[in-house]
Amino acid sequence: MSEFRIDQITNQSGSRGPDIAGITTFSSTSGMLMPSGVTEYRGGRGRGVFVPGAPATTNTIEFITISTASNATDFGDLSTGRFNCASFSSSVRGIFSGGEGFPVSAATNVMDFISISSTGNAFDFGDLITSRVYPNGFGSSTRGITAGGQSASGNNTSSIEFTTIASLGNAVNFGNLTLGRERASGCANSIRGIYAGGRNPANHNVIEFVTIASTGDAIDFGDLTVARFNVGGCSNAIRGVFAGGLDPSLNGTIDYITIASRGDAQDFGDLSETRRGVGAASSPIRGVFTCGLGSPTSTNTIDFITFATIGNAVDFGDARTASTDGCGLSDAHGGLGD
Repeated sequence: MSEFRIDQITNQSGSRGPDIAGITTFSSTSGMLMPSGVTEYRGGRGRGVFVPGAPATTNTIEFITISTASNATDFGDLSTGRFNCASFSSSVRGIFSGGEGFPVSAATNVMDFISISSTGNAFDFGDLITSRVYPNGFGSSTRGITAGGQSASGNNTSSIEFTTIASLGNAVNFGNLTLGRERASGCANSIRGIYAGGRNPANHNVIEFVTIASTGDAIDFGDLTVARFNVGGCSNAIRGVFAGGLDPSLNGTIDYITIASRGDAQDFGDLSETRRGVGAASSPIRGVFTCGLGSPTSTNTIDFITFATIGNAVDFGDARTASTDGCGLSDAHGGLGD
C-alpha cells in the first residue's frame, strides 16, 4: 500500500501544503468517538430532587446525584411551604403539584416548577383544577399527571389532571381513577403511568394505569403484594417499584412490576428501615427512597436499589431534614424512555 503524505501536496502558489477554504466536511466515522452509555454517567442527567415534608414543614428543596452515594444538598425553596404534594418531571423541568399548605393545614392547588440542572428557588407554574392534599404524580417527557388525593372538603377524589411540562399554565382534566383514594404511589415509563395502593378509607392493593399521551379513565393493572398506603414509587423504563407504607402497621416491603405488561406485583426486597411516607426518585439504573416516618419518629435515611437486581435497599446517605410525606423527582426517570 502506498503512503499518502500531506507534505507532498502543492497548493495554488506552488508551495507545499494544501489550500483549505470554504466549507469542509468530514464524512468518515473512523476518527470520531461517539458518546455511549447511560447519560447520567456521561456528566449529563441523573439528579434527584426532593421536597422533605412534615413535621419540618418548610419550603426547602434538596437534591442528590443518583449515581453517587452521598448526603443531600440544598437546592432552593418552593414558592410556598407545603408537604404531601405530587411531583413529576421532564429531563429539564420538575414540577411539585398540590399538597398541604403551611402553616394552615389545607389542600392547595399550587403548582411550582424548577430547572433541575441548576439550583435555585421554584417559580409558579399554574394551578390545579382541584385543590388536593395527598395526591401522587408521574409523567413522560412532555406531560405530567396529578392523580387522586383528598380534596379541600376532606373527600377522596378520583380526579386525574394533566399539564404540558414545557409550557406554563393551569392543569386540564384527564379522566378518573377506578377508585378515588389518597396517599397512593405513582411511576411511569414513556407510555404508561401507574398508580398503586392508597387508602379510601381502608387500605388498598389496587394498581391501575393510564396511557399518558391520551386522556381517559384509568384501567386495572393488578395488585400489590400487600394492601397499604403512604407508599413511595419510582421506575426506570422497564420496572416500577413501590416501597414502604402502612398496612396498618409500618411496612418495609418493596414490590416491583413490569410496566409494559399487566399483572400483580412481586416481592423485590425490603427498605433498610421499616417506614412510610418516603419520597422517591430514579435513574435508569437506580431507585432512591428518602426519609419517611419510622418507629417512632421521622428519619433522614436515604436508601437505594438497583432496578435490574432483586434485593434489599442499601444505604445511600442522609437527607438534610428528617421528615415524612415528602416527594421526589428526577431528570432521568422511566417516563423519559431511557
